[in-house]
Amino acid sequence: MFKFGTILIEKHFKEHSFVNSNIESFNHFIDVELHNIIEENREIVPTIIPHNIDDYKITLDKIWVTKPEITEADGSKRNIYPVEARLRKLTYSSPVFIEVSAHINDVQRESFTTQIGNLPIMLKSKNCHLHKLSPEELIAQGEDPDDPGGYFIINGTEKVLINIEDLAANRMLVEKESGSRLFIGKLFSERGSFKIPHTLERPKDGIFYLTFTRVKKIPLVVLIKALGVLKDEEITNLISKERKFDEVLINLIEFVDIKTQDDAIDYIAKRIGITQSKEIRVERMQEILDKYLLPHLGINKEDRPTKAFNLCKMIKRYLAASNDEIPLDDKDHYINKRLKLSGDLLADLFRVNLKVLIGDLLYNFQRIVKRGKFPSIKVIIRDKLLTQRIYSSMATGTWVGGRKGISQRIQRLNFLETLSHLQRVVSPLSASQENFEARELHPTHLGRLCPIETPEGTNIGLRKNLSMLCSISAQSDESQVLRVMKEYGLRSI
Repeated sequence: MFKFGTILIEKHFKEHSFVNSNIESFNHFIDVELHNIIEENREIVPTIIPHNIDDYKITLDKIWVTKPEITEADGSKRNIYPVEARLRKLTYSSPVFIEVSAHINDVQRESFTTQIGNLPIMLKSKNCHLHKLSPEELIAQGEDPDDPGGYFIINGTEKVLINIEDLAANRMLVEKESGSRLFIGKLFSERGSFKIPHTLERPKDGIFYLTFTRVKKIPLVVLIKALGVLKDEEITNLISKERKFDEVLINLIEFVDIKTQDDAIDYIAKRIGITQSKEIRVERMQEILDKYLLPHLGINKEDRPTKAFNLCKMIKRYLAASNDEIPLDDKDHYINKRLKLSGDLLADLFRVNLKVLIGDLLYNFQRIVKRGKFPSIKVIIRDKLLTQRIYSSMATGTWVGGRKGISQRIQRLNFLETLSHLQRVVSPLSASQENFEARELHPTHLGRLCPIETPEGTNIGLRKNLSMLCSISAQSDESQVLRVMKEYGLRSI
């Protein structure tokens, strides 16, 4: 039996790399996430355009990444392999091409393909020259056949992106406030580069309040009315058809005077200090509700009923947890955690820096238009801007959102230490604070995280390592899940 188990484990490690999940994450970034980021920023509309034109916009149509190459001093281009990048202190990266078109009065006038920068390529990923090479071919290229890959080469230095452990987004967790009897519901709504914290609370006055970006402690019933659900009966039915909560009735009676959607929006606008005329107040407040309230559910006017429905379900969950009908959420349970791998981290970095590139493009375009000229877009795209910013983050480890130490120089003291470094998982919590519960070993770590390998001292329990047989599942596509559920009888409301 022992011999059979040994054969199975040996077979597993021959077919599955330790860093397989990270390589798949990078491949997903290249194949899917890059296109999603371009889709988010598809239309670029300058505010200053030539006076003889009614409408002008720039569209980003397609993006793709080729295999790593190098441009020599004489301008010639050729493929580059990792060993050369290490020896010549170069970055192992591929050009990123994008298809751009300009539309004047809704008629396409200019369309071209241009390079917008260079992207560091993960070794052994789909875009790497070492992908699917046999051990003999790897030796011929000067590579170690047992090297797992899963890292980058920046200016000749091998760099690894550390996996980040974070709370699951778009999921409300109800917990007890420390040193108080009050309960608090927290949700991080994530959409593209947005990650907006929402806090639901019910102080001693019995009113439900919601806090999110720019909006502090707004009565939740007023928010639901501002989203278009005005009837008290409809609100109570959306919270629960089986049971009428007294706590909800208190809230409905408190704000019974607010009868129209505009009144509710105006009430919130006044509470957060918008002081213009009523029409402008209402318009600005609608924009804030669409963009910053639960953006993962949508950012358009049509998504407001869905947001109202979800706010009602948040109240129901909060009441069930505070009345001891369901257990409080455990932040340290791994069902409430998500890991950000190399692909997710690079997507965050690329998304932010693409916006910087677009801002630079708009600035250059408008500056030239002010002088009375009409520039070609091809001339004003600075490809080095994106490249330099990505290289800088990869070289220093300083990431978007102010995080530090994301990119680290790989440890090559011995082979096991290298594998350990490629499997590292770091919590974003501060090492200087106690956070005893976060540092403790949790039963859900079994089979996912190593129970032994963690440093002593201030980082104990915050810096962990994946277990040897751990594989990380990719985020599932919601549309596919919904399609399968509808086949089993799920009905849309």
